Order: sequence, then C-alpha cells, then structure tokens
Amino acid sequence: MSIAPLRAYAAFNRIAMTCEARMISLKRYLDSPLQHQAEDVSQERDLAATAIAVYGRSLLEMGNCSLEACPGMGDQLKNNLSELKAGLSPAMETGALAATESKVREELCDWGRGAARHYQKKAREVKEMLLSMARTAESVSMRDARCAGQMSAVTERLKAIATLDDLTAVRASIEESAEELKTSIRRMVEEGKATLDHLRGQVAEYQVKLEEAEAIAAHDTLTGLSSRLYVEAQIENRIAAGALFCLVMIDIDGFKRVNDEHGHLTGDALLKQFATELRSACRATDVIGRWGGDEFIVLFDSALAEAQAQTERLRKWICGSYTVRQSPCELKLRVDASIGLASWGPGESMEELVAEADKSMYAQKASPRGH
Repeated sequence: MSIAPLRAYAAFNRIAMTCEARMISLKRYLDSPLQHQAEDVSQERDLAATAIAVYGRSLLEMGNCSLEACPGMGDQLKNNLSELKAGLSPAMETGALAATESKVREELCDWGRGAARHYQKKAREVKEMLLSMARTAESVSMRDARCAGQMSAVTERLKAIATLDDLTAVRASIEESAEELKTSIRRMVEEGKATLDHLRGQVAEYQVKLEEAEAIAAHDTLTGLSSRLYVEAQIENRIAAGALFCLVMIDIDGFKRVNDEHGHLTGDALLKQFATELRSACRATDVIGRWGGDEFIVLFDSALAEAQAQTERLRKWICGSYTVRQSPCELKLRVDASIGLASWGPGESMEELVAEADKSMYAQKASPRGH
C-alpha cells in the first residue's frame, strides 16, 4: 500500500469514529426527555435536521475516503453509504436511526474485510514479482560468468598462438590485447556481482516490508489476536488437508450494555483484557482470533472429546470478575460468555461449520442461565 492510500485510510478511520460519535450524540438527543420540553418546537426541529445533515455528510465523506484508501473496493461502500444517507430524515425515530447505524457498521466491516483481502492479494503479487526479478538477475549473472569463462579460454588460446617464433611482433600485440580483454571481463563480472548483490539486498528489504504488512493484516489491531481473515485461511487450509479439528465460537454476554453504560473506551479495554485471558487459557498450538465485535473464535486440532474438555477448561478461565481501569478509579465487571463448539466432518464447508458453532452458541445464550 503506498503512502497516499495509507493517509486516505487514516482519514477514513478518523471520519468513521467521528461519524459514530455523532450518531451516539444524536441518539442521546432524540432519547432525551428534555428535548420534548423545548419551548420552541421549530428550533427543536432545526437542531434535529442539522444533526441529521451532519451525520449524512459524514457518511458521504467516509465513502470518498474509502475510495481513496482502496480504489478497488471503494465504489460499492460509497454507493451503499450514499443510499443510507438518502434515507435519513429529521422525522426519523430513534429505532430507525439505530437500524441505520447497524447497517453502517455492517457495511464498514464488509469493506474492511474486502480491503484487507485486496491488499493481501496485491502484496502476494508484488512479492512474486520481486522474487521473479531476483531469479532473473541471478540468471543473468550466471550467464555473464559463463561468457567470462569462455572469453578467458579464447584469450588463453590467443596467447598460445602468440608463442610462435615467427610471430614475434604480433605476439606482443596479442598478449596486450588479451590482458586488456581479461581485465574488461573481470571488471564486467565484478560489476555484475555488485549489481546483483544490491538487487538482492533491495529484494530482501521489500520482502521484509511485505511480510510485515501481511503480519499486520493477519492480526486484529485492538486485541492482538489473529484477524478474521487469518482464521478463515487457517480453516480453509485444514479443510483442504482433510485434517481433524474443532471450532469454538465465543460471545461475551451483555457486552452492548457495557458500551452503553460505560462507553466504548471501557468496552475496548474489556475486549483487550478478555483476549489476554483467552490466550492464557489456550495452548500454543491453538489458533485464537477475534471474529468481530465481541465474538472470538478458537481452532482446536483435536477430536471432539478432547475439544469438549478443553472448551470447559476455557470457560472456567475466561468467565468471572474483570477489573477495568478507568481514570481515576477501577471498574469491576462480571463477565460471562456463551460458547458454541462444532467438529468438522468430511465434505463440510467453512460456512456450514461456522453456522453449526453459531447455532450451538446462540442456543446456549438463550438458555435460562446463559451457559
């Protein structure tokens, strides 16, 4: 990704956060009983219309930034956000605004995953191109070395001819020319090697940068766990290999209430702490990722019986009391989670396996005690 898309992506994130903050403020305003006590009804309507207009412009600006950040993926998001903006109205109720907000979040998540896939593909293409260049350069160097060897052999033959007594005058000239030829060839080989070494160094540098970019794409920026894209790739690899494995879906119960009552910063702090506990409860061989929002996913390379025992151990570890530091005090929260387990079977797709684990998780969430 070049500098321009990175800047556009940063701008996109800033606008997205601003847009979310404006939506929260707008919803609080509409929910507030004070607005219904306003003496000037027209002023109240003007405030609502202004807030809606600002939110609509934010949606359009996000669409423009998404197009700059990832031209290959921006058109669809821009069009979808424009349609959502067109549906905004000062007369909207809180419920309708909440539905719009949910749709915006869904669109942003879809765009984010699509953009990550797009740049992962581009990174692989660039890596392959650079490696191909390195192989070509190495081949050219080998060819130059062969040519140098052949020309050196010719030089030796010329020197042998020059030893004939009746060619004394010619001999000196040929020997001189031969030495010059050898010197030129030697210089060509040395320069070619230096060029190749430089090219190899550049390729190695680019490869490190590309691997760093791939590593960023493979991790969730908030929790540090594996990203959804990485986990999906791991699932597909296991399915392609016909490997035995189980999938666990985990959803934090009542997480929305934490955001609503204590704010998104507290919610983020809880997610990071939960991710740390989840990582501690799992083995080094387990694949642990954030699926999205307050949902997490774990892959166990084992049969169902072993996965069930490991899941029960995991449940006891991650559920319980959490302490979130909130300046200037600490907030104690009781955290429970709903967990769904599914074992992969031959012929089953990733979508079917995830749906099975989801179903198990939501059945547990709907149970009287939530687990």
